[in-house]
Amino acid sequence: MLSSHAYFESLRLPMSRLTAVWEGHFSAVALAKEAKEKIVTDFRRHESDTGSPQVQIALLSQRISELTEHFKTHKKDNHSRRGLLKMVQHRRSLLNYLKKTNIQHYHEVVGRLGLRH
Repeated sequence: MLSSHAYFESLRLPMSRLTAVWEGHFSAVALAKEAKEKIVTDFRRHESDTGSPQVQIALLSQRISELTEHFKTHKKDNHSRRGLLKMVQHRRSLLNYLKKTNIQHYHEVVGRLGLRH
């Protein structure tokens, strides 16, 4: 297994270009992590909540909207489209569960996310 530095040297590309690509990757990951943390803090029910239906629905909604934007430019990406359909179905089942168990939380989440119900 090569270290990251040895791997980049094996590519024989200028180190300044590789550093920029590498740093760009980490900044994108950091932005995604910050966005996810913001969604979790906005929708959590208590301090250590990360898996309640409300949080899961909000996270799925974010990923669904990102994939929807992806399909505007990549119309023939059917493999990702299958994943999108699975996410939509999973969100729908979580919404049904929330509607059945706590109708107030259901209306709150649907209203905050702007989903049809």
